Amino acid sequence: MEKEKLAIHGGTPVRENKIFYGRQWIDDDDVKAVTDVLKGDYLTCGPTVTLLEKRICEVTGAKYAVSVSNGTAALHCACIAAGIGEGDEVITTPLTFAASANCAVYVGAKPVFADVNPDTYNIDPDSIEAHITEKTKAVVAVDYTGQAVEHDRIREICDKHGLILIIDAAHAIGTRYNGRPEGSIGDMTCFSFHPVKTVTSGEGGAITTNDPELYKKLHLASQHGIVREPSEFYFGEGQGSWYYEMQTLGYNYRLTDVQAALLISQLSKLDKFSTRRKEIVNKYNQAFNDIPEIIVQKEIPESDTTRHLYIIQLNLDKLSCNRKEFFDAMAAENVQCQVHYVPVYYFPFYEKKGYHRGLCPVAEKIYEGIMSIPLYPLMSDKDVEDVITAVKKVVNWYKK
Repeated sequence: MEKEKLAIHGGTPVRENKIFYGRQWIDDDDVKAVTDVLKGDYLTCGPTVTLLEKRICEVTGAKYAVSVSNGTAALHCACIAAGIGEGDEVITTPLTFAASANCAVYVGAKPVFADVNPDTYNIDPDSIEAHITEKTKAVVAVDYTGQAVEHDRIREICDKHGLILIIDAAHAIGTRYNGRPEGSIGDMTCFSFHPVKTVTSGEGGAITTNDPELYKKLHLASQHGIVREPSEFYFGEGQGSWYYEMQTLGYNYRLTDVQAALLISQLSKLDKFSTRRKEIVNKYNQAFNDIPEIIVQKEIPESDTTRHLYIIQLNLDKLSCNRKEFFDAMAAENVQCQVHYVPVYYFPFYEKKGYHRGLCPVAEKIYEGIMSIPLYPLMSDKDVEDVITAVKKVVNWYKK
């Protein structure tokens, strides 16, 4: 195949307009839902949040849901509800956004990084078990790119060692594991509704659980530690209807009714969004599976995945460029990629705490070659073909 001159070297870009790795889909129904709340009586602390939490339970199959201001708040509340504190250890993956580890630090615990599966990029259950000590209190298992973790094996490990299982499903709303929706499997499951996720509330998050005691703790943690129901008061007997009690230290992690209205509307389109994401993923898989310079992320058969990210891993041994050169060449073709993620313990904050490179060699090797290419439901078939064309063009230029 003849090499076509790359745009970064003066050639013609694959497309005229830049396309980014993610983008929200907001339609007239979403706008109307938000406008209706804006014209109503409650912008926050109102009934729409309650309706949202009920809807999240319906979508995930969980008995309880607590909506919060973002996915990081969800993880923080989960750690509080789990009773994690000073001297405890929490096992998680380094191939994730920093919040998956930071949530342990927030409560005074130590993050411990387990390595990942070289094919799926999800946390490796064997590595989890190898890192368990007498100080281990919980596992934060991340559904990386939206693919479900190996729930059965991880659950078995957690039960064996008496650990709380927190699923970071920030990427995975709509994903199922052996037919069960993500959100109803772990002790607690945390979601994010940032605009690049499958559904959005602008910013927002939620925690689901089937445990009524954990639900109470999650609610307290997200609402200043305050209760307003007389049946829950310690000292409220004989007080007026204005009375409330702060019973523990909590945080202002509330979601507004405006955001809740948007998310309720978005959830009504979850199946449509999921279907389109799967269509695009299938097109990418078909295009890249037989290209030796590209390694395609594998999936376990148990996971019916609604993919948040599509990751290509460069087989750098077969290319004459590094990841940055490939990334910059794609940008010049007007296909803007991203990298998800820098291993968490690479950051100066963690280095100062004594973490060092080499802790998780599989994750580190994967990181050197990965990038996220555009994936979102609003992409047209032409957009998808442009991305495929750009990847193949850059691969052809740099292949050895």
